[in-house]
Amino acid sequence: MDSPTNIIQFIQLDQIPYAVLLVAGAMLLSRVLSRSLDALGERVPSRRLLFKQAAAVARFVIAIVATLGAAGAVLQLDDQVLLAVGGSAAVAVGFAFKDLLASLMAGMILLFDRPFQVGDRVQFAGQYGEIREIGLRSVRLVTLDDNLVSIPNNRFLSDVVSCANAGSLEQMCVFRFYIGCDEDFERARRLLYEAVAASRYVFLDRPVVVHVREGPVPEGAERFAIELTAKAYVLDGRYESAFATDVTVRVLRAFRAAGIRTAGQLEWQGAPVTA
Repeated sequence: MDSPTNIIQFIQLDQIPYAVLLVAGAMLLSRVLSRSLDALGERVPSRRLLFKQAAAVARFVIAIVATLGAAGAVLQLDDQVLLAVGGSAAVAVGFAFKDLLASLMAGMILLFDRPFQVGDRVQFAGQYGEIREIGLRSVRLVTLDDNLVSIPNNRFLSDVVSCANAGSLEQMCVFRFYIGCDEDFERARRLLYEAVAASRYVFLDRPVVVHVREGPVPEGAERFAIELTAKAYVLDGRYESAFATDVTVRVLRAFRAAGIRTAGQLEWQGAPVTA
C-alpha cells in the first residue's frame, strides 16, 4: 500500500508558490474578463447574450488550463508518480471527486451541446429564471424573485429543461384573461390585441395573436368562462415581468371602461357557496 510519505516525495514544494500565483492570476483574469464582456454587452444590447456566452466559455477554459498548469508544476509526472497515484490513494481520490468530475464533464457537454446558453430563460425542476453562469460544478439561475439557485450540471443531462428564448433576446410571453360567457368577447378580443400591440415592451417584428375559447375557470371554480389568450414576443427577456404588468394594467383598464366583467368580478358578485 502506498503511504502518504511515498506520494509526498513526488511533490515539488518549491513550485507551490508558483502554482498558487497561477491559480490566483487565473481567477483574477476570469473575473476581469467576465466583467468586461458583461459591460460590453450592456453597451451593445443586441449582442448581450453573445458576450455572456463568450464569457462563460472563457471562464471554463481558463479554469481548466490553470488547474492543469498548477498540477503539472507541483507534481513530478513520471512513471513513479503514476504508479504511486495508481494505488489505494487514487481509489480514495476517485471516490472523493467522482461527483465533481461528473459535474465537470456535464458542464463541458452543456457548453458545446447548448440545450441552453448563458442569458437564456429556462424552466427546470420547478425553478424559472435567467441562466447567470455555467460553472465547473453547477449552473446558476436567477429567478424572477431575484433568488440565486445553483443546480448541479449533471442533473441537466437526465431531466427535462425548457428554454424560452434559445439564444435570442426576444421571447414569447403568454397572457390569459377570463370573461363571462355573456360578455362581448369580440370587443374583449380587440381590446386585448390593442393593449398588447401598444405596449412599449412588445417586439412587433413577430406577430401578436389572440385566441378565444370557452372552458372552465382555472383553480377549480365550478363555472365556465371565455378564455382570451394573447401570445406576443417581448423585445428583451429581461423585461418579461414589466411586459406582463403593462399588458395586465392596460387590459383591466380597457375592460373596465368597456363594462366587460372578468371571471374574478363575476365570482365576487355571485352568491358564495357555503357548506
